Amino acid sequence: MIATHDESRCRFLFRGSNEPVVHTDGIEAIKEVPGESVHLILSDIPYGIAAAEWDVLHSNSNSALLGSSPAQQKAGAIFKSRGKPINGWSEADRAIPREYHQWCAKWAGEWHRVLKPGGSAIVFAGRRLSHRCICAMEDAGFSYKDMLAWLRERAPHRAQRLSVVFERRGDHEAAAKWEGWRIGNLRPTFEPFHWFVKPYKIGETIADNVLEESVGAFNEVAFEKYAGSPDNLIQCGYAPGESGLHPTQKPLKLKQAIIELTTQRQQIVLDPFCGSGTTLVAAQNTGRHCLGFENNREYFETARQRLDPLSGLRS
Repeated sequence: MIATHDESRCRFLFRGSNEPVVHTDGIEAIKEVPGESVHLILSDIPYGIAAAEWDVLHSNSNSALLGSSPAQQKAGAIFKSRGKPINGWSEADRAIPREYHQWCAKWAGEWHRVLKPGGSAIVFAGRRLSHRCICAMEDAGFSYKDMLAWLRERAPHRAQRLSVVFERRGDHEAAAKWEGWRIGNLRPTFEPFHWFVKPYKIGETIADNVLEESVGAFNEVAFEKYAGSPDNLIQCGYAPGESGLHPTQKPLKLKQAIIELTTQRQQIVLDPFCGSGTTLVAAQNTGRHCLGFENNREYFETARQRLDPLSGLRS
């Protein structure tokens, strides 16, 4: 549990541990966090697009998913992993968006419970299914404040040329007709992230809530240190040697900008799906207390190693 009686010298005690990151299921673990004890939840949640085993959140499956079919195993690294096409492989696949909504609903209510009134929950939820996350969060009682965007410095463009598909089939006429057309998506140069707030008391103002709960406003000056301007689009890349710890890792600078935008020093930042620990490192770098849950042993160990040199909250 989190000891909240003295937040200025808060020590995290979760199942007898005082570590900032815990190897556990974040959906279950958050049920042990006291209500209205957290100032900010910042999390890069699974997107539900089958990016890896931990990202498969739907109930139906196919042997081609994630490269497990005999044909894919023989093909080697070039066909090692495969996500489902948007159209799916069966009628059951059409239920994936609904099942993602149901998955988000499993934890959204607990997120609402642990946040202080006026506190923010900022979520990276991907482009394809983020609308389902938004609905689940609203259903749980959150107000949807804004959609922001992280603009990447580089982004892969993997849309397949349609003419090449037809050439491989020996259909040269179709290949010529469809020259210049591609299968897939435009270059994904931005990732959305969503800003939710827990409503404050009806009859009060945001200013009243700031005085009572110390959350609800945003620090424009602190944000501009990172973004340069108070826009809802921020462009930043990774520091040298920073990336490669997690398939969906975000830049440390980006997380620090969000934390300084919404919280003050010594306040509490929670990440229930903390991956390799970027949120937690960003929190400690900016003088906040942090707690993260991670179910994957490999990523948990990575997060713990990243946090070890930072043990002891900077004041």
